[in-house]
Amino acid sequence: MIDSDKPLILQGDMTIVLETTHPRFEEMRDGLLPFTELVKSPEYLHTYRVTPISVWNASATGLKASEVLAFLEAESRYGMPSHFAVEIEGWFNRCGVFSLHSDESTGELRLEATDPSLFAQLLHDSELAAQFKAVDASRGRGQLTRGRRGLVKEHLIKLGYPVDDRAGYVDGSPLEIRLRGQDEGGFALREYQTRAVESFHRGGSALGGSGVIVLPCGSGKTVVGLAAMAAVGTHTLVLTPNTVALRQWKRELLDKTHLTEDDIGEYSGDSKEIRPVTLTTYQILTYRKKKGGEFLHFNLFAAGNWGLIIYDEVHLLPAPVFRATAEIQARRRLGLTATLVREDGKEDEVFCLIGPKRYDAPWKDLERRGFIASVQCAEIRVSMSDDLRVEYLASGKRSRFRIASENPAKTDVILALLERHKGERILIIGQYLDQLRELQKELGCPMITGKMPNPERDQWYDAFREGREEVLLVSKVGNFAIDLPDASVAIQISGAYGSRQEEAQRMGRILRPKADGRGASFYAIVSEASVDQEFAENRQRFLTEQGYAYAILSGDALIADLDRHFSPHCRN
Repeated sequence: MIDSDKPLILQGDMTIVLETTHPRFEEMRDGLLPFTELVKSPEYLHTYRVTPISVWNASATGLKASEVLAFLEAESRYGMPSHFAVEIEGWFNRCGVFSLHSDESTGELRLEATDPSLFAQLLHDSELAAQFKAVDASRGRGQLTRGRRGLVKEHLIKLGYPVDDRAGYVDGSPLEIRLRGQDEGGFALREYQTRAVESFHRGGSALGGSGVIVLPCGSGKTVVGLAAMAAVGTHTLVLTPNTVALRQWKRELLDKTHLTEDDIGEYSGDSKEIRPVTLTTYQILTYRKKKGGEFLHFNLFAAGNWGLIIYDEVHLLPAPVFRATAEIQARRRLGLTATLVREDGKEDEVFCLIGPKRYDAPWKDLERRGFIASVQCAEIRVSMSDDLRVEYLASGKRSRFRIASENPAKTDVILALLERHKGERILIIGQYLDQLRELQKELGCPMITGKMPNPERDQWYDAFREGREEVLLVSKVGNFAIDLPDASVAIQISGAYGSRQEEAQRMGRILRPKADGRGASFYAIVSEASVDQEFAENRQRFLTEQGYAYAILSGDALIADLDRHFSPHCRN
């Protein structure tokens, strides 16, 4: 039966279409978010897709197939396609087919299947069969050594079966980690941070201990990591995306816990300290002298008796580190991220090797509660000159993207935005160093790149925090791990093709709540009718899924458009 008032259109390819003009759009968007992913977001019709990984993550947070199907059935305009329920129920049911247990008598692991005949079929896969020491196919059981734990989980998820890992963890060397309370000049965990830690730790049982916490930038992911460390109470290895993030973790540990300098080690290019809490970077872990050579620092995973490994910005985890992670499944593992989106498609490896999504707080929900700043987003389209358009059309696709990204016409828009937001703290973020250098000549403000020594970077960041510098030009080093709470304007002038995770990280630079309660502004400047504009649509997809809307503005009539679309709280 057709009900034209219902908001959802379910399609045979497991996609769901939602009209942005529907009066219940926001309610439906929030309802779809836990078990779908947004794949298209043009102005009037948003398309979501249900996938095995989206369902398995939903199941890990406690959502049930019956709840999902009841929601879809109640809100579907044209009814539910016959196979929709079959696929969704099948993906939910696969979550419990295989489970891993520890065999105390042998010290080894046991894989159990609820369906022995299915297990017997899958054993025809020679790579899977090779992981077991012994198999009792009639009982749906296989015995394996602890070192094969990650490999079996990897292989089964590739075959479409996530493993419920209940084999437990090594305790690691004990370490008392106490958080500083408010009476000690410290802090109190927010309600959602407490729930995030509880969903990961699960009282120390084998039901918890591995997984990913998804929280927006600026909402206190590092604090969640510290609280998880306190809950586990063990030697901890923390992996960070870069040295800036490493030092930020160290500052937070010293400021918000009772750990001392002697408890915290830095394992980086500058130092090779291994202490009860050791901080390192993905770059140092993946360092090798030549392509194809050995990763020289992978032994760090075994160098300490770690009871917990934290993967900061887990969406950036380099592929080689998955190999090491597969070998350390007996350690508790916590991933922290603002987005589970990976442009390399390795979401399944994050799921099985780090763990499923344990907690996810929608960005707009935290914004409504005042935990992150409200943000108004705009895509500003500028035209190309006739000469630049000719050069663009005569070039290959890769060259076209750079030509459009470095369009000199963007400079006039930047100047207008700087004038509009005079007195605010502004970040101008770009992909191409030549483009940033030209802007530096025009603006006379500091430029921070990956080649700048960390002490010098810290000096400029301090000047920005203290108001001595109001504008910073930053390369892609500004995508993450910069603690600049007063930044209220981000101007993106070029990016990494269609990277959704990069867009989310860049927006994250301005999400910390402002002392005066002011909102923030996020601008993406793109060249009109170019691949720059095409990639921008893809970059915006994750933020659109979180509930952010981009006003589309013309660079030729910028001020008038801003006055029409943006509310006064984002102005000077």
